Amino acid sequence: MGQKKDLTGSEKSKIARYLAEGCSSLKIAKLLKRDHRTIKRFIQNSQQGCKKRVEKPRRKITAHELRKVKRAAAKMPLATSLAIFQSCNITGVPKSTRCAILRDMAKVRKAERRPPLNKTQKLKRQDWAKKYLKTDFSKVLWTDEMRVSLDGPDGWARGWIGKGQRAPVPLRRQQGGGGVLVWAGIIKDELVGPFRVEDGVKLNSQSYCQFLEDTFFKQWYRKKSASFKKNMIFMQDNAPSHASKYSTAWLARKGIKEEKLMTWPPCSPDLNPIENLWSIIKCEIYKEGKQYTSLNSVWEAVVAAARNVDGEQIKTLTESMDGRLLSVLAKKGGYIGH
Repeated sequence: MGQKKDLTGSEKSKIARYLAEGCSSLKIAKLLKRDHRTIKRFIQNSQQGCKKRVEKPRRKITAHELRKVKRAAAKMPLATSLAIFQSCNITGVPKSTRCAILRDMAKVRKAERRPPLNKTQKLKRQDWAKKYLKTDFSKVLWTDEMRVSLDGPDGWARGWIGKGQRAPVPLRRQQGGGGVLVWAGIIKDELVGPFRVEDGVKLNSQSYCQFLEDTFFKQWYRKKSASFKKNMIFMQDNAPSHASKYSTAWLARKGIKEEKLMTWPPCSPDLNPIENLWSIIKCEIYKEGKQYTSLNSVWEAVVAAARNVDGEQIKTLTESMDGRLLSVLAKKGGYIGH
C-alpha cells in the first residue's frame, strides 16, 4: 500500500462515508489503499475536533455590583481585574468575564513614566538650554544615583484605568525600598565609578557629602590635574540632598561653585545623559529575566556591566548634549525623546 503524508479531500469524504456505513479503520485503509496509521490518526483528530465545548455557567453581575466595580476601578488605578472585583466582594467571576465588564468602563494602561510639565517648568528648561547652549560638554561631569533591586528594575505597572482618568506617575525610589543604591558619573568618554552607597544609609545632605568625599573625591577627583579641576563642571540633579544649602556650601569649599556647579532645571532626567547609561546597565543585568538572591550579587552584576560599557558608548552619550538642548528649545521646554 502506498503511504502518503496527507489525505486528499476526496479521501476524507470517503472515510466519513465508510465510517457512516460501519466500516472499521482497518477496512477503510484497505479500501483506500492507504496506511492504517494514517487513517486512524485522521479519525482520531476528527473525533477530537468534534467534541463539544462544555460551557460553564457564568456568574451574573447585577446593576448594583456594576456600579461598585466602576467606583473601585476609579479608586484603584492600575489594579488587576481580580483585585478590583475582590474589593467589591464579588467572587466566582472568571477572568474573561471580569475583563469584558471592565472594558466598558476602563482600559489597560501602564503608569506614566514622567509627570506632565507645567508652564513654569517648561520655561525653566528653555532658560537652562539657552544658558548652556555654547558650553563645551566634554568638560561636564554628569552624575546621578540609581537603585537596583533583586527582582528587576522598577517597572511601570500595568493595570486597569477608568475611562477619562490619567495613569498615575510612580514614585522613583531613590531613597528607601529594597536593593542597592549606586552613584556614578560620566565625562567625555570616561566612566567615574560606579560607587555603592552603604546599605541602610539614607542620603541626606550630610551623608551625601561624606559619600562624595569617600568615593568621588578620594578615589577619582584628587588624581586629576589642576587644569582639569579648573575646567571641570559638576552636574547633579535637584534631589534634596544635592540642592540643599549644606551640600552647596560643602561643594563650594571643595572648589565646585558658581559656574563650576551646573544649575539644573526641574523634572529633567531626559536631559541627563547618564540616565541612558543606567538603561544600558539595567538591560544587561536583568537580561532574560535575570533575578538575584543577594544585594552583593546584584552589585557585582552592576560592576561587571559597567566594565563592559566602552569609552565610545559614553562619548556618544556625552556628545548628545548639543542635540538635547536644541530639542528642548524646539519643543518649547517639553520632554525630549532621549
